[in-house]
Amino acid sequence: MELARQQLPIGWEERWRRDKERRKRVIEEGGEKVKEENRRLRWIKAYNDNRMGVKHSVWQECTHKFGLPEEDGGRVERKEEKGCEEGKRTYHSATYTKQVFQTLEDFRHASLLTDLTLSTQDGHHLCAHSPVLAAVSSIIYSKLLEQEQEQEQDGHGGRKTRINLGPEVSHLGLAAVLDFAYTGAITNLTRDTAAQVRAAAQALEAPRVLELCDGMERTDKGGHGDKDKEEERKKRLSPPEQLETSLQAIKQLWIERVGCDVVLEAQEREFTAHRVLLAASSDYFRGMFTSGMRESQERSITVPCLGDEELEVFLHCSYSASLDLTWDQVFDLVCSALQFQIQPALSLCLDFLKQEMDADSCLDVASFAEAYGMRDLLELADDYVLRHFQEVSVTPKFQDLSAEKLLEYLCCDGLCAPSELTVFRAVVIWLEANLPGRLPQATRLMKSVRFPLMTFREFCEVRAINLCMECSANGEVELYGMAFKDFGISNSEEHFRVRRPKDALVLIGGDQLNPDTGLRIPSRQLWFANALRSRVGLVKDIEWRMLGELPDQARFRHGVAIMAGKLYVVGGCYFYAKTDTMKSGFSYDPLQNTWQKIADMHEPRSNFTVVVRGNGLYAIGGDKDINTNLDSVEVFCPESNSWSFTRPLDQALSGHAAVVWKGEIFISGGLNCEYKCLVSMLLYHPEKGTVHLSDMAHDRALHCMESLGGRFYVAGGVCNFRKFYTDHLGCEVYDPVEDSWCTIAPLPIPHVGAASAILEEKLYVLGGYCQEDYSESRLVHRYDPTTGRWLSVGKMAGPNTDIRACVLRLPEQLRK
Repeated sequence: MELARQQLPIGWEERWRRDKERRKRVIEEGGEKVKEENRRLRWIKAYNDNRMGVKHSVWQECTHKFGLPEEDGGRVERKEEKGCEEGKRTYHSATYTKQVFQTLEDFRHASLLTDLTLSTQDGHHLCAHSPVLAAVSSIIYSKLLEQEQEQEQDGHGGRKTRINLGPEVSHLGLAAVLDFAYTGAITNLTRDTAAQVRAAAQALEAPRVLELCDGMERTDKGGHGDKDKEEERKKRLSPPEQLETSLQAIKQLWIERVGCDVVLEAQEREFTAHRVLLAASSDYFRGMFTSGMRESQERSITVPCLGDEELEVFLHCSYSASLDLTWDQVFDLVCSALQFQIQPALSLCLDFLKQEMDADSCLDVASFAEAYGMRDLLELADDYVLRHFQEVSVTPKFQDLSAEKLLEYLCCDGLCAPSELTVFRAVVIWLEANLPGRLPQATRLMKSVRFPLMTFREFCEVRAINLCMECSANGEVELYGMAFKDFGISNSEEHFRVRRPKDALVLIGGDQLNPDTGLRIPSRQLWFANALRSRVGLVKDIEWRMLGELPDQARFRHGVAIMAGKLYVVGGCYFYAKTDTMKSGFSYDPLQNTWQKIADMHEPRSNFTVVVRGNGLYAIGGDKDINTNLDSVEVFCPESNSWSFTRPLDQALSGHAAVVWKGEIFISGGLNCEYKCLVSMLLYHPEKGTVHLSDMAHDRALHCMESLGGRFYVAGGVCNFRKFYTDHLGCEVYDPVEDSWCTIAPLPIPHVGAASAILEEKLYVLGGYCQEDYSESRLVHRYDPTTGRWLSVGKMAGPNTDIRACVLRLPEQLRK
């Protein structure tokens, strides 16, 4: 146990104890209503525990108090009153299953915690873990059931089992079954070895292994073409899916208390479990069970400093890779997961803290991360405070900040605020929370407010706030004398607030309008926004830098997407003739700063969309030439470097917009085969086809659509308001859950054929042109969902019409 604790942060025990006591006091001070609700939840949990075979003395109370069923009718669902568990989220680890089975396989090779020996008549012996093999073998499952019955009779458990197999089972076949149990695949399954693998699978009654053998034999039969083999392959579960099935089977063993060889005691409750799975998911239990400690031989173990509810949560996570989390419990769970080094639970809790962070919780997260030495989490929390400073500054927790922490935020160049007046107001709020005690801090805090960035009208508000009315006149003169002095300083570089987002906004290709088509020069350039600057008042600008050039011809009306950290650029036009539409594509690796050509699409496309779904790149619709648009959809596979057609749209489209949300492709507006603007919102599935959803309020094409916070923001473009195309300034938001639209603030100027991207939870619309007079829109506008307003944040760099944008993580050497 001491070895397991050495990796924990210094001082964690005392901090954990204090945090535990503090949260306990909060609950106790919450009144009888909170206490009663907590008791109710514990009763419901206790009943569910009894259904899983966990002993508890109070579970019968819930049958009388809440009318829960007394018979075995399945697990009771937790159905609290509305608002009781507001903010509850279920988090699932996509990598845990692979990691835990890899650890289990390592245990097997090292003969750690193996309790099952399988012997063949040719003298070979293979060791394994009975829960892992029972997940694929009915014979092993039956053996574990028999042992469970014997244990109940004689009180002994934790025995090692030896099974001698018949002459039909070879060492090769047995090894293949074990390989499948731990990896979800059989590496040596061929036509020559299939018979031996089948014999072992039949002897152990392993149906999923037999299915693999049957599938291989079906594909090897004569007369089957490549299409039949591909269909057969799709029917089989992949190795990751096989492992997920095995983990679910092991979880069922745990629920049924089959093969459990250890009892964990926490407070007044007992939980049965499998030692090997605990060791695979927790360094604490691994040290306990494999280092020769006394607990490695005992069946019943008391777990110190861990609540029964927390232990239940951790066990559920170890068997399912899932956690139901709320803000009320997550900090306690992180503390305990750190103490007992339960990595899957810790990872999910940290994911919750990162993804569910908001203005009300970010300061708690920052304080927690600082106390426990979690640098990455602290950096994320601090960055959230800087990006949402205005919203955070009006929360009650902001008033509890220390002067040093507030000063750290105020002095940071990366602080984002509509204007410096917002920063000043935040300082006033903090001071007024305890004016007599905090007024001595006013001078140094006010020095961090950049008064030269205020307009004269804003500074008038500053002067109207008199913090020193209750204090001496000298204090007032000192405070505002310093403010007036700073306000009079010229607007120099050192007074800018310059934010450098971690991700860079990248512009690719594009065109510049010219009445003389022959003088137009499409672009090969790539630009990126290295920094966002705040000047006086609401004046903003962007520091653009050149990233490089496309390796092939210049292009506009093309498609771009980010997949696996790489930028993909495909299709588009290199000029305005009928045959100038391209089907070529390239990928850019920012880590290597290199371009690589990818396979050509089957059809040339411009004015189309490219989205990433799963591991594929989807090119949807577009113009084939000047007068013909497409209904076809192609998908690019990076592993095979090939494009293939998938199910087409139900009509030809170009000039549309598309986003991917929860693995589904949504397509809005566009031009049909008659080049009329559409009002449609479509849900497109590569296999099932197209489903029509609620229409937009207005028809729209050559517009932008981006997904932000589970909603789709649609802006810019043209419409058929009259017989000819007209600028569309109106903006709409689509809710995919409710299948409904609502309007938001309109764009200040037209943006037709513009680029768009989401950067730091804000929508950027870049460039484009005005359909009315065919002039270029050289401005960049940003929409903030929290304020509901559009703000001009700077001008474009280089070309700005029919351009595309993305957000890409660039290495630091490219940004210097």
